[in-house]
Amino acid sequence: MPCSLRACLLLSLSALLLPAAACHGQGAQADYQRADALAGRVRGKVARLDVRPNWLEDGKRFWYRVDLGEGQGRFLLVDAEQGEQRPAFDHERLAAALFARTNQPQVSDKLPFFSIRFPSDGVLEFAAEGQGWRCDLATYQLTKAEVDLEGAESTVRVLGGVRPAGGTGEDTQITFINRTEGPVSIYWVSGQNRRSYVELEPGDSHVQHTYDGHVWLAENASGKTVGVYQAVSPPGMAVIDGSWQPRERRRRRGSRGDNQGAISPDERWRVEIVDHNVQLVDRESGDPSQLTTDGTADDAYLPRFFWSPDSEKLIVLREQPGQGREISFVESSPADQLQPKLHTFEYVKPGDRLARQLPCLFHIKHKQQVPVDDSLFDNPWSLERFEWEPDSSRFTFLYNQRGHQVLRLVGVDAASGETSALIDEQADTFLCYSSKLYLHRVANNEAADAEWIWMSERDGWNHLYLCDAGGSVKPITSGAWAVRGVDRVDDEKRQIWFHAGGKRPDQDPYHVHYYRIDFDGANLVELTEGDGTHDLTDSPDGQTYLDRYSRVDLPPVTELRRSSDGKLLCELQRGDWSELLADGWQPPIRFVAKGRDDQTDIHGVIYRPTNFNPDKQYPVIEQIYAGPHSAHVPKRFAPFHGGQEMAELGFIVVQIDGMGTSHRSKAFHDVCWQDLADAGFPDRVRWIKAAAERYKWMDATRVGVYGGSAGGQNALRALIDHGDFYSAAAADCGCHDNRMDKVWWNEQWMGWPVGTHYEQSSNVTQAHRMQGKLLLTVGELDRNVDPASTMQVVDALIKADKDFELIVFPGGGHGSGGSAYGKRRMRDFFVRNLWGLEPRRAE
Repeated sequence: MPCSLRACLLLSLSALLLPAAACHGQGAQADYQRADALAGRVRGKVARLDVRPNWLEDGKRFWYRVDLGEGQGRFLLVDAEQGEQRPAFDHERLAAALFARTNQPQVSDKLPFFSIRFPSDGVLEFAAEGQGWRCDLATYQLTKAEVDLEGAESTVRVLGGVRPAGGTGEDTQITFINRTEGPVSIYWVSGQNRRSYVELEPGDSHVQHTYDGHVWLAENASGKTVGVYQAVSPPGMAVIDGSWQPRERRRRRGSRGDNQGAISPDERWRVEIVDHNVQLVDRESGDPSQLTTDGTADDAYLPRFFWSPDSEKLIVLREQPGQGREISFVESSPADQLQPKLHTFEYVKPGDRLARQLPCLFHIKHKQQVPVDDSLFDNPWSLERFEWEPDSSRFTFLYNQRGHQVLRLVGVDAASGETSALIDEQADTFLCYSSKLYLHRVANNEAADAEWIWMSERDGWNHLYLCDAGGSVKPITSGAWAVRGVDRVDDEKRQIWFHAGGKRPDQDPYHVHYYRIDFDGANLVELTEGDGTHDLTDSPDGQTYLDRYSRVDLPPVTELRRSSDGKLLCELQRGDWSELLADGWQPPIRFVAKGRDDQTDIHGVIYRPTNFNPDKQYPVIEQIYAGPHSAHVPKRFAPFHGGQEMAELGFIVVQIDGMGTSHRSKAFHDVCWQDLADAGFPDRVRWIKAAAERYKWMDATRVGVYGGSAGGQNALRALIDHGDFYSAAAADCGCHDNRMDKVWWNEQWMGWPVGTHYEQSSNVTQAHRMQGKLLLTVGELDRNVDPASTMQVVDALIKADKDFELIVFPGGGHGSGGSAYGKRRMRDFFVRNLWGLEPRRAE
């Protein structure tokens, strides 16, 4: 055989034997650059995204500025009563008038102000070019004026300082607006880590994708903090105007000097704690009276006081301290010294002995303590919501039993100290007190006629009930759908406004819709309609509201509706994403497949790269977070999702809410009970296989998974329990053994006392079963999840002779794997292990 022919045959044969990955050329510098640029690339490419009403004094009209894209915008005036909107003024005439007065060129759709005011009909005020102006809308004659326009106010949570994020909720957005005279830098903050996102020049604004609960910080050019904001859902604005001031840190509850509620309602008495005991002081004479003498450091009365309205009875909490666990870790590379530092702080873990608080009742007239039987609340996780009846005949409090299988509203007779269970909620698994607890005392004057609105999953779905002091429990809502929260209650009209999911069978059951219902369950009014997840904003007079809804594949639609019956009055805006689509942006695909029971719908989304080619096959990566406290697949529209960034490197990225997560039936949620290792994987594997069957460009033979915190635990567990399906996992700051993590989160789902089920869910004890490629990342100063949890996995893997990669971030906190370096290393990891290529970032 000629050598040249033989060489060609061998070359052809070797090409056939090469993995498909080699044909795609992924991991190039261009892929990394495209991923890094994606957030900025999609910024500002959706017009008519939002309506922020600024109500006039009559409460029936409002104006807003609609963003038309490319820095353009128009002001509109809405008559909510008539359901009509029109331009707030003639933009062309005003631009011409402003040019005539300032000699500065003006564009009608780019007027140099963002806020206006109507001091009276026919008169417009605004501030532009460093001057306040008053415009006669009949003649468009401008006169200089002293105009007090502070602009829009922040509609996100304004914090007094940096604090831990309030969890990771649903996708949302913050619109940052720089009203200062200098540039400001915007940072995302997570624990001790922060990441720079954008710099805003004076007058600039920026729409930032984020998650409900995440914390953001603004700094000026000199590095001074000028604002700290927490994202909310629905999306909100963070107005940086120089007025932000840090708040002093509050004293810890129970610390010296905390005398909240110390003065009696009639102002005659003051109660205080002296040497762990209760002392009563007559404020007129100054004479003290000792109410107790048995308090000690190990069984102390606390400065937590609750006076009866008639000032004749007093509740004081008494506490036996817990074991006071502390954890320590070493900061290897402190910035201010050469030698390492030791850090120690309080950190309570599952199974630890907790502080035990009990209420003590005192009769002031006789200065006597009345014994209260604690048999109904003898093992408290918490006692809270202490409330006296208006006639002082009884006080109530909510008892959450350790293990979270009993929630009880306890009533205590103020005369005798006798106790009764006014509401007694019990479950065989868990009661989701962290996100499904609602208790409202209906306003009335008689203890015997007292009523409460209560949230419960007792019929298998999360619903509202009307309970009374006689033990009656009547359903207010019912059906195979879930109440997601109560917005307000009108005790006089006996009506409840609430939001729920799954009420409309033709829509995604996670879509949030809004309703009103009477206390007796009659007259249910649907306040929202469109196919999407909704947010409402009420008018000041309560007669109308703005309904904003969207989906991951539908830009926001904002409607004006009538409160009495939900009738549509007019559509205000419909998001325009034409520029975004023209740039190659791929909308997330919503996909549904049957779960492990062949009956239950499992919902998720699919992200594709902007250079997507349906004729290719792409490895699949699951972005996982199976934290049972919520559902985590995004439902609202956003131009940027984190999964899309990873997809840019040549992957199909998916997010799935498997069984064990929240917002569906009680049975759906209960899958996580004492089995966080499950993480919905039987549903997730079936979902990915079904999606790959539907979309041939998904390669279900090359599947990776990544996640952080609880998602880090999930990611590693994928290789332990399902290593025949998932071939690579990146686990950041995982709570790999629930005995090592914080007490409240883990006992909520894994229960108490700690048993063998904790060990069975532990990635440490099961590490020897791990298959596939693993990247572990952890910050050495993680105060959220004890970093020893990751290191114990490392120890177990070494003992099992398993190969893995490990990155420890010196000085890093929770989520360090999301840093620039951590993210780059994770990308490299998946390019190597799913594409079979070495990254070529240096081309």
